[in-house]
Amino acid sequence: MKKYGPIDISGDAGLRIWGEGLPELFANAAEGMFNLITDVSNVTGPEEREIAVSAESIEDLLIKWLNELVFLFDTYGLVGKEFSIDLLPPHPPLGKGGQEGVKLKAKISGGIFNPQVNESRLLIKAATYHSLSVRKNNSKWEAVVIFDI
Repeated sequence: MKKYGPIDISGDAGLRIWGEGLPELFANAAEGMFNLITDVSNVTGPEEREIAVSAESIEDLLIKWLNELVFLFDTYGLVGKEFSIDLLPPHPPLGKGGQEGVKLKAKISGGIFNPQVNESRLLIKAATYHSLSVRKNNSKWEAVVIFDI
């Protein structure tokens, strides 16, 4: 199964992402985003980070997850190559809206971007809510994410 593919959008960059389950969908979204930034196959190093992100919906969680990865790249030069993701069960409903929160815990393995060695592709500022969708198609998940560049 294809993991992700580009979306032709003027002035920004976009990805259509697929996964057998939500953890795979989130891992494929991260891999696709980092491949927009550089060729991840040329990134080496023993870098590892663990992060946790929580949100009120799966859509919010995907955006927060990707923006946390953008922060790690901007701050430390971290380029993720492998992602181990756990989605934690929803906690009790939040507020009067009754939406349940979701939480993601992830281990990111990769390397530090080196401009003398690694190709610079796109400078991603953020994952956006523009045209955002996350939905289940039969037994597979599909998402669309647009990145501000």
